[in-house]
Amino acid sequence: MNYIKLLNAAFEKFFFDDRLNPTHISLYMALFQEWNSSRFAYEFYVNRRDLMRAAKIGSKSTYHRCITDLDWWNYLTYFPSNNPYKGSKIKMSIIRTSDEPVTGHYDPKLEQLAEQYHPVREPVVNQHRPSSGQALVSTINNNKQVNNTKQPKARQAVLDFFIKKNFNADEGKKFFAHYQTNDWKTSDGEPIRDWQALAVNWMDRAELFDQENKPSKKQASLKEDNLRTTKTKDYGQPL
Repeated sequence: MNYIKLLNAAFEKFFFDDRLNPTHISLYMALFQEWNSSRFAYEFYVNRRDLMRAAKIGSKSTYHRCITDLDWWNYLTYFPSNNPYKGSKIKMSIIRTSDEPVTGHYDPKLEQLAEQYHPVREPVVNQHRPSSGQALVSTINNNKQVNNTKQPKARQAVLDFFIKKNFNADEGKKFFAHYQTNDWKTSDGEPIRDWQALAVNWMDRAELFDQENKPSKKQASLKEDNLRTTKTKDYGQPL
């Protein structure tokens, strides 16, 4: 299947079809993307929530009206499902451009036969789709990475981290004691997301504090001069 030809044919049909409104086109493009993700399968399953989000449709009634219209106008074939754990099934219609000769209808058997000789890897964005073709509840929100660095396992882990960063372990003890007392929460009361990043910030502030409070050479020399006294003193001189 040629992605560009199918898309150009759809746009050409949109131009001459006055029944369509922007919501119909937006929903069709969301379905077209799903079709492309399934490698232009003969039939594929969809999730209503994902389609509404992709098409920027906020009303269920608008969604059902538009997809029913697209089915009635032969843009696709819609097989609704009443099972909440099973998505509805869609069969997209093959639209041809006006200058493309009709050489025959789409045959799914020929498509499957061609894929046997030219295997296509499943796209990464659709690895959550079952191989049987049945679409389950969307798992988009279940793919979040778990942050394992919220709190250190023990004080020794903090000390080892400070030593690894070529920093004084005593500062690591201060850091651990400070945030252990605060139950590993920020000054706003929010849980700490990454203690290692916070420790690096602690080290930077400690170095800055030392630099600001370190006396300059001039100040050190003046201090030495004020403390310097002579061995011979004349106590007869008036004060």
